[in-house]
Amino acid sequence: MEKIEERMNKLETAFEEFTRIVGLEFNKVYNLFMLSHMENERISNDVNKLKEQVSTVSELLKSFIDESMQWRKEDRDKFNRFVDEMHDFKNEMKEFKDEMKEFKDEMITFKLKVDNFIDGVMVFQSEMKEFKDEMKEFKDEMKEFKEEMKQDRRKMNKQWGELSNKMGTVVEDIIYPATRPVLEKYFKCELITTMMNITRKKAGKRDEFDVIAVSKDKVFLIEVKTTMRRQYVDDFKKNKLARFRFFFEEYSDKKLVPVLASLRYEDNMLRYVTKQKIYAMAYREWDYMDIINFDEVTV
Repeated sequence: MEKIEERMNKLETAFEEFTRIVGLEFNKVYNLFMLSHMENERISNDVNKLKEQVSTVSELLKSFIDESMQWRKEDRDKFNRFVDEMHDFKNEMKEFKDEMKEFKDEMITFKLKVDNFIDGVMVFQSEMKEFKDEMKEFKDEMKEFKEEMKQDRRKMNKQWGELSNKMGTVVEDIIYPATRPVLEKYFKCELITTMMNITRKKAGKRDEFDVIAVSKDKVFLIEVKTTMRRQYVDDFKKNKLARFRFFFEEYSDKKLVPVLASLRYEDNMLRYVTKQKIYAMAYREWDYMDIINFDEVTV
């Protein structure tokens, strides 16, 4: 009986141990099963996500392929157009090359002409230099000639003045011929009348006047003296001008311009005439007849 109980106890102990061990293993298996289930679920989710990604990639790939096909078609069209354009360009370049060849030939011909022209210009420049040198020599000779002529003219004018002075023909030979150009130059007028050696009688009186010149609004009285002296100047201003107004009443509406003329003036006499507001007419350095104090006199 004791042996049976002992065996039962052992058997119960063994069964408990077995149950414990089985329970533990079951727990392990159960835990493994639960972990496996969770892993499978995660894997399933990952697989679903992967499927979605693959689907998206597939759609993108399909779109890319479609676009690529379209691009390849457009690219082929572009390439074909490019080939045509290159063909046209090749033909144009051939034409341009032919034109450039013609242009090159023309430029060679033009260069030859330019070279010939330059040679001609060089010859012309050489000839012009020679001509310029000759003209310089001629100009120098003419300058010397003009100076000689000027000296000769001065000498001739002086001799002519001295001869006219001796013969008493200064008015006719020297003063009267210079009257029109000198007066018109300085007074900017046109002379209507010029008279020389005029004699007038009126109311039992008589007087002579060397030169009278008349413009639209002026009358010029020119008294000529071979040698100018102070008393001549005073008489001309105080008496001669008044007598002129008396004998020539027809010019009373015109401005009277007094002029004393001589072959030459001494400096002191020129200053005196200018002070009396009378224009002095004489040779300027025996070169030409001129009014030699025009800028200093205001009438």
